[in-house]
Parts: sequence; C-alpha cells; structure tokens
Amino acid sequence: MSDSDQGIIPVFIGSYSAGGENAGIYVHDLDLSSGALEPVSAVSGLQNPSFLALHPTRRVLYAVIETAQGAVTALSYDEDFELTAHGSCPTGGSPCHLMVDATGRFVVAANYGGGSVCMIPLRADGNVEGEASDFVQHQGSSVHDRQAEPHAHSITIDPGNRFAFAADLGLDKIMIYQLDFDAGKLRPHGTQPFAQTPAGAGPRHMTFSPNRLLAFVINEIDNTITSFNFDESAGTLETVETVSTLPDNFNGDSGTADIHFEPSGRFLYGSNRGHDSIAIYAVDGASGRLQTRGHVLTGGQNPRSFAIDPSGNFLLAANQSTNDIHTFRINQDDGSLAPTGHVVEIQAPVSMQFHPSPRPPDRS
Repeated sequence: MSDSDQGIIPVFIGSYSAGGENAGIYVHDLDLSSGALEPVSAVSGLQNPSFLALHPTRRVLYAVIETAQGAVTALSYDEDFELTAHGSCPTGGSPCHLMVDATGRFVVAANYGGGSVCMIPLRADGNVEGEASDFVQHQGSSVHDRQAEPHAHSITIDPGNRFAFAADLGLDKIMIYQLDFDAGKLRPHGTQPFAQTPAGAGPRHMTFSPNRLLAFVINEIDNTITSFNFDESAGTLETVETVSTLPDNFNGDSGTADIHFEPSGRFLYGSNRGHDSIAIYAVDGASGRLQTRGHVLTGGQNPRSFAIDPSGNFLLAANQSTNDIHTFRINQDDGSLAPTGHVVEIQAPVSMQFHPSPRPPDRS
C-alpha cells in the first residue's frame, strides 16, 4: 500500500444554508483505505456558503456567499480543522464560483446573478480586503430562454496562473482574461477575448488536463462536454469536439453540473442532474477526444458537485436534493466507479474541496 492510500484527508463541504445557527460549511475526514467519511467540524452563521476554494499556502478557506448581493468570505482553520470566519468582500452580484490564484494574492469570482466577474485582493494573512480591485460586466445573450442575459457560472485560472476563463452560461462563451497581478485587473485577452460553445449549450464549469494541453467545458443546458486544445503560452482555446453526457436511450429532463479529471489525466468525469449520474470518459491526451466509458448513478438526486481525492482512489458525489454524499472507488485501470457503501448526510451539499495533503489518522 502506498503512502497515498494510508491515513485520512480532510474535505471541506459547502452547502445551501439559511444561516443563523444552521451549519453552512462542514469538514469531514475521508479514510483513504475504505472511503468512509467522518465528521470533524462545522461552522454556522453563513448564508449559502456554496462554493469553496483554498489558499495555496495558508490555512484559509474562501466561500462565496450565494445571495442576491453576495460576497466572498475568508475563514481560517486550525490544526484540528476548526473554522473561524473573518472578513468578506462584495462581489457585485450573486456569486456561484471562485478560485484563488497560485501566488495567493487574489481571488477571482463569478456572479451568475448579474453576469459578471471580479478580482479581489488578499492580505498577507490570507484575509480579504474591503473591496474588489476589478469588476467586469458581461454583455449579450444567446438562443435558449435561460440565455436572455449573461450568467457567469464559473471562473477558472489556468495551470500556468496567467489567464482566467469565465464560462458564461447565458452567452455560450468562455470569456478569456489575462491576469494583471500588479494592477489587480482582469484584462480581456488581446487576440482571443472568448471561445465559443455550440448555440444553446450553456457552459457551466471548466477543467484543464494534467498535461496542460487540453481544456474541457461541461455545458449545462444541452448536456454536453466541449473539448479544446489549450495553448498555454498564448492562453488560447481551439475547439476539438462536443460530446453528450447522457446515455443514448435517456429521454428525460437533465442538466449537467460538475467536471473533473482524476490525477493521471486518463479519465474525465462529469455529473448529470436529472439522470443523476456520473458520466465516465477515457481521454486521448494528444487529441482531446473523448470515449464514453459509461454512467454510474450517484445514489441520490441532483449531484450538483463531485470531487476526486488527490490520490485518485475515491470520487465523492454530492446529491443536493437528497442531502447526501456517496463515496465511489475509482478503478485505476479503466476509470470505472464502484460504490463503497459509505454515505453521509449533509444538508444541501453544493461543493467540496480537499485539503492538499493527507495526515495520519491519530491527530493526538
């Protein structure tokens, strides 16, 4: 058994919470041998701390407060993974996604409500400053009735930490920004300000391949994934193909949600809400083309997010509507998923972020 298969690794879980005394962010330990989840701590007093991100070097967690006039909130955590909320910064809309740059100097956030993105400076201790250093309002629409206006659904920083890609569901575009760290600005890309997805696709979340040659966007409205060749030096995207996330014989209503690679980059996964499944793909690491390897039901309803632990052995599926998280073991040979039987109850789980490294089971 390798070191990565031993011990436990903490996972932070964001949720839709009414605030007050209701828990909003949870910390659980994932047993890297069995896949069992055990509660560690929780913090209350936050309304809809839905999407989470971690500081690259400090014990600081960031959460979007997904309300009509939302914010990014910083929370510190100690060696026992007890969370303490600190400052917050308005995002200029209703945020649903955020990411911290690799230097730990800025957070970028996407506002689904309002259709905008922003850049927020961080203090040396990781806390947020009083206001955003930049705010960019998206403009336009597309063909579906949900696309009458912009809806920035995510903002993803590339592996080289030079560009930010905002998937806008309302525009059928991936808006491309160059990160200006000196000025704290999101500068529109000079030669490719956006990449286009198919009309009515509704791009939602994005991920880069571990070899940094490819990018994949999961499209919520038409239940597809679009693959791109990624030129890291130029920060540009070139469309490869678009494939379905649903079985050929499925005729019901569904909408995609989340997308992730396992660490080797051989397999890609996407979640379907309605079909309530994880779609599994083998990835051609050179061409970016996907081969469907099947679908596994998530054990609940509305899998708004899922996460893969850093060892690549387990996938956690968060079912928002049934208030549960199911653990699946990843087959390292073919990427298939097998339920471990381990399930935990969490009120309306929305997103999960793993701590970067495991720790021994005995914390005493």
